[in-house]
Parts: sequence; C-alpha cells; structure tokens
Amino acid sequence: MVSTYLPSEQRVKLSGISWDTYQSIKAEPENRNLRLTYYRGVLEIMAPSPEHEYYKKVIGRFVETLAEEFVISLYPLGSITLEREDLVSGAEPDECFYLTLSKIRAVKGKKRIDLNQDPAPDLVVEVDITSRSRYREQVYAALQIPEVWRYDGQTLTLLSLSDERYVAIAQSIVFPKIEAKAIELFLRQAMEKDYLALVGEFRQWLRSLSLQ
Repeated sequence: MVSTYLPSEQRVKLSGISWDTYQSIKAEPENRNLRLTYYRGVLEIMAPSPEHEYYKKVIGRFVETLAEEFVISLYPLGSITLEREDLVSGAEPDECFYLTLSKIRAVKGKKRIDLNQDPAPDLVVEVDITSRSRYREQVYAALQIPEVWRYDGQTLTLLSLSDERYVAIAQSIVFPKIEAKAIELFLRQAMEKDYLALVGEFRQWLRSLSLQ
C-alpha cells in the first residue's frame, strides 16, 4: 500500500494510479483526514493544515449565512466524496452545497450520493493556502458543478462553469449581487477577529444590502 503520511498542507502527486487503487487508498482509515483528488490516473494527496481548516469553516459559515439571509434552500454535505468511475474522476471538496430545490429533493436523506444518477452540488468551496491543486477544477468541470469558490489566503476567486471549463466571475451566480471582493474583505479579517463576531458582522453587512 502507498504510504500517505504528509506534513500539513503538502501535496503529493502520484501518476499511473488505477481507479481500484484510488478506491483502496481512499478506504484506508488512516487516510480519512487527507484530501484526495483523482483525475484520469493521477492522484493528488493533500494533508490540510489548521489554517486551511479554519478558512474552509469560515467560508462554509458565510455560505450558510448567505442562504439564511436571502431565504434560499440549502443542503450542506461538507467534504463528501464526489466521483464518477465512468469519468475517471473524483475529489473531496472542502465544502459543498446543494442550493437548488429540485436537487435538494433528489439527494436529501440519502446515505450515499451516486453522481451517476444523482445531481451534482451547486457550489463547491476550495481553500488552497500554500499550493494549488492542478486537477480539482478539471474534476469539478467533469462532474458539471456550476460554481466553485477558491480562496488562497488572500484572494477569493469565484468560478462559473462555461463550455466545460471554469471562468472567473465578479459576482456569484448562486447568490446574485454578492461580489468576490466584498467577501474577501471579511476573509482577510478571519485570523484576527473572533469567529462568531466576524460571522455577525458579515450577517449585518448582508442585511444592509437589503436596505439599499
């Protein structure tokens, strides 16, 4: 079995990995805290750092707050594995969300999501602090995930799927009127402010938008 011990926030790329080997590595109990990305025989393995985990938690909470304030249905599934053998692709996002009512109805309560028959999430969150994955966006494009939010510790980039590839957009499609730069300002304060205080300020900002 391939050794998958990694220091925090480091990535290892393995080539020539079969789908069955990827499934075996993923199933090992000691690998549950790793982020695996598999794309057409290439396997990326990343061990998240505390900073990575904190930012993903903050962004996830922001998404939930957006849904609350805009009264949008939301079904969060965290880092659930998203994969399809026929596409030879799979990944575990930092956070993922269903926001379309028809999709939520299709997957809610299921113990296992099968993307061969179930719809893909509407939004995926990715945090790349020290190194960026070369393959995750390709996996998400193959799985037809409409929108990806990527944060590198300084810049939040919103990506929308267009003609089987992602293009940067200034405003979110799943949350109209919300600009990347505005959320980014709050994220830059994440390591300095109290977590709940920051979420509270974000909520107040959202409410101020409804008054404009």
